Amino acid sequence: MEDKILLKYIDVPDIQKIKVYQKHDGYQGLAKALKKHKPDEIIELVKASGLRGRGGAGFPAGLKWSFVPKDSGKDVYLCCNADEGEPGTFKDRLLMEKNPHQLIEGIAITAYAVNCHQAYIYIRGEFSQAMKVLEQAIAEAYEHNYLGKNILKQGFHLELSLHPGAGSYIAGEETGLLESLEGKRAEPRLKPPFPASVGLFKGPTVINNVETLSNVPHIIMRGPEWFKGFGTEKSTGTKLFCLSGHINKPGVYELPMGIPLKELIFNYGGGIIGGRKLKAVIPGGSSTPVLTADQVDVAMDFESIQAAGSMLGSAGVIVMDETTCMVDALANLTRFYSHESCGQCTPCREGVSWMAKIVRRIEDGKGLEGDLELLLDICDNISFKTLCPMGDAAIGPVVSFITKFRSEFEDHIRQGRCPIEKDKSIKVRG
Repeated sequence: MEDKILLKYIDVPDIQKIKVYQKHDGYQGLAKALKKHKPDEIIELVKASGLRGRGGAGFPAGLKWSFVPKDSGKDVYLCCNADEGEPGTFKDRLLMEKNPHQLIEGIAITAYAVNCHQAYIYIRGEFSQAMKVLEQAIAEAYEHNYLGKNILKQGFHLELSLHPGAGSYIAGEETGLLESLEGKRAEPRLKPPFPASVGLFKGPTVINNVETLSNVPHIIMRGPEWFKGFGTEKSTGTKLFCLSGHINKPGVYELPMGIPLKELIFNYGGGIIGGRKLKAVIPGGSSTPVLTADQVDVAMDFESIQAAGSMLGSAGVIVMDETTCMVDALANLTRFYSHESCGQCTPCREGVSWMAKIVRRIEDGKGLEGDLELLLDICDNISFKTLCPMGDAAIGPVVSFITKFRSEFEDHIRQGRCPIEKDKSIKVRG
């Protein structure tokens, strides 16, 4: 059985060019979708495949598409979320830079399925190389009638626009993205209504990330049962895992859902730098709760990671060895989330900034008795009390770091200094 779907042709020379992409079955999925299937049939095929969103939440893609009303009388929009801002995550950028037509084909098929004629790729502003590659690929797709009017003479038309964002973490939240795309500040909206009914320009809108949409052409070409041959019963297909930190072989690995985290780290990642001991792992990007070294036998699928007390998220696996100061690591994370809060919600705006100051104070040797209880109390006052998941993303690391490495935090406070002997010769790779 093939073990790669999205990265199968990633190393083919000039795969970014449409003629090379076409030689490797490129746009055959779109042709098949337009010529052999009705839009509702495409939705049912994706539903049957079990494809779940690869952006973090893991919501079934086909089910999300089916929520788009058929008779609203409004234009339907498709937004590809390419604002990959989760620390530890760098898979979508790879797909855009190396195989852009795969994404464009997935967008076109999805747009056909939901009766959309205007699609957008909302891309992170810092991704200058990916933007150049996508601009060229979009132009080629128009030239070959895979975009534009009367695509492949099948009566379907689609306009695709590339929209660079301003580099805001919160713009990766779907309604924050919509606000930004409309020319406003990326401040998330109150839900409901959900984007499927009231989204971009108040029209029905489907939002999926790069990895999710890139899977669609392969499902149409090979069928849902083939896709379900990878992964687990509830987490089907392959997944792009981003491996970084104190690891010998960092990078993006495409592997079946459900692969053990331990195998990912020690087999594919080559183990810990310098033969040091593993201390902790963040399994799904910086917002997911940390796992300890004795939890790495967990399977990397949505259900198993959740049962272990964390989340698969964007599958940004950050590896930390025994020399890592967990207080310092948490100080970096809380500073990031404090900086990225849009400021719309008081619990997030004030609470996350407060947490960042307390954690940095502890790392600087000025921690106070009661600081840990105060941090957990602040987390409780943020949890589920914000318009978007940003607040919960910020508290996930705080609660898990303190819960699982409490003695280290207490040592900082008691000794008035960092007790971890940091080896300056170690270079974190990623």
